Amino acid sequence: MTTRRLVIWITFLAIFAMSARISMDTDTSWHLRAGQWILENYQIPQVDPFSYTREGASWEYPGWLVEVPMLLIYQTFGPGGMNIWTALWVTLAFWFVWKTMNGGEFLKAFIIILAATASGVYWAARPYLVTFLFIAMYLWILETYRWQRDGNKTTRIWWLPFLMIIWVNSHGGFILGFIIWGVYWISEASSILWDSLIRRKNKFKLARIGTPLLMSGVLMVLAVCVNPYGADMFLYPLKTIQIGVLREYIQEWQTPQFHSLSVQPFAWLLLLTFGFVGASRKRLAFIDFSLISIFAYLGLLAGRNVALFSIVAPMVISRHAAPIITTISRWISFRAMTTGSPSKKLQIVNAGIFAILVLSVLYKVTIIYPNQVNEAAFKEYLPIEAVNYLKTEKPQGMLFNSYNWGGYLLWALPEYPVFVDGRTDLYNDEIIGEWLDVIKAEGGWQELLNRYGVGVVLIENGSALDRALLMDTEWERVYEDSLAVVYEKR
Repeated sequence: MTTRRLVIWITFLAIFAMSARISMDTDTSWHLRAGQWILENYQIPQVDPFSYTREGASWEYPGWLVEVPMLLIYQTFGPGGMNIWTALWVTLAFWFVWKTMNGGEFLKAFIIILAATASGVYWAARPYLVTFLFIAMYLWILETYRWQRDGNKTTRIWWLPFLMIIWVNSHGGFILGFIIWGVYWISEASSILWDSLIRRKNKFKLARIGTPLLMSGVLMVLAVCVNPYGADMFLYPLKTIQIGVLREYIQEWQTPQFHSLSVQPFAWLLLLTFGFVGASRKRLAFIDFSLISIFAYLGLLAGRNVALFSIVAPMVISRHAAPIITTISRWISFRAMTTGSPSKKLQIVNAGIFAILVLSVLYKVTIIYPNQVNEAAFKEYLPIEAVNYLKTEKPQGMLFNSYNWGGYLLWALPEYPVFVDGRTDLYNDEIIGEWLDVIKAEGGWQELLNRYGVGVVLIENGSALDRALLMDTEWERVYEDSLAVVYEKR
C-alpha cells in the first residue's frame, strides 16, 4: 500500500470513527413513528395523525423516502444499526467533498478532518443527512462541470434533476440545491454576457447562455413537483424559517454559542478560510466567494447549518491553500509523496498501520453497537421510566408533554396523542406559543390545560411548571425520578 493511499484511508477511517456514535435523538423517534405509520397504512400522511392539538390539520413533510428505510434499519439492527447508518452517510458525504478539493493528500486530510470536527455538532440519525450528503454531491457535479467540459464529465450535470427527486422526498433542505445551482449558473451566465456584450468576443454565444446548466435547473424545478404534495412543496422551506418561536427557543435554530467547545472548530474553519484566501495570490472566484458567504451566513444564523458550511469550506480553502503549501515546501526542501511504487518494507509498514486502524474502527463499532449501551445513553435524556409508569397505570386525560420529549413519546407511547413535538412546521407559532405559556406557568396556563382537556402532565423535574403544579391543589404528583415528573389531575 502506498503512503498516498494510506493517508486517504486514515482520513476516512477517522471520519467514520468520529461519526460512529450514539446518533438517535428525540427527533429520530418521530421519524421512526412516521415510517411505521406509512407501512401500517400503506399511504403517506396528508394530515397529522399523532397530536391532539393539530389533529386532522394538513401535514406535508418531505421525509417519507428516508423514514421508511430508517424504520426498517431500526427494526432489523436496533439503535446500533442507526449509529452505523449515520456514520456511513457522514463518511460518504466527505468522500464527495474530498473529490472537490485541491492539493496534496496531507493538506486535504488536515482540512477535511477539521471540517468533519466542525460538522460533528449536528450528526444525528435524521433525514437531514440527505441534505448533508446531497450538498456534497451537487458541489462535486457542478465543480466537475465547471472545470472539465469533456463528454463524460458534462453529462453528470443531468444527474441533478434525478437527485432532486430523491432530495425533495427526503428533506426540506432541497432548496439549498437550487441555491448552489444558482451560484454556478449566475457565474456562467455572467461570463457569457461579459464576453458577448462587453468584450464582443462571441456574439453568437449569447444565445446559448447557461445551457446545459440552465436546462438542468429547469428540470430541477419540475423534479420538485414529483412528490406526494406536488408544487406546494416549494413553500415548505419558507413556512419553516418563518416560525418565530423556532429561532427564539429551539437551540439548533439559534446562533452558535462560540463559548461552547463543540462549536470552536466552526470558528477555526472560518478563520482558516479567511487566512488562506487572504494570503493566496489566487483570485477569489465569484463562485467560491458566493458559496462561502452564503453558507457562512447560514451557519452564523443557525447552529444546525454549521454542518453545511463544513461541506462547502474545504473546497475553497484547499484551492487557495495548495499554492501556498507548494511554495513553502520548496523553501524548506520538503519532498512530497511520490506516485511511484514504494519499497517492499514501506508497503509492509503501511499495511500494518492500515490493519491497526481498521481494528481500531471495528472496536469503536463494538462499543456503540450493543443495545444496552444505547439504552444506557437514552436514559440520560429520555423519560424512559416515566413512560413505563404511564403504560402501566394509564391515567385518564390528554397528555401535556415536554417539547424535547414529544418525538420520543410518539414512538414509545403511541396510546397518548401529544401536545407538541419536534415537528415545528406543523405546530407553528400558535401551538408552540401556547406550550410556552404553560411550561413557564404564565398567562393563564391553567385555562389552557383545561381547554385542551389535559389530565396528565409529563415534564422535566424542577421546571417552572413542575413547581407550579406542585403548589396547585388540583394536581397530584404521581411519579418522580431525577429526570422527569408525572402529574395527574385530581
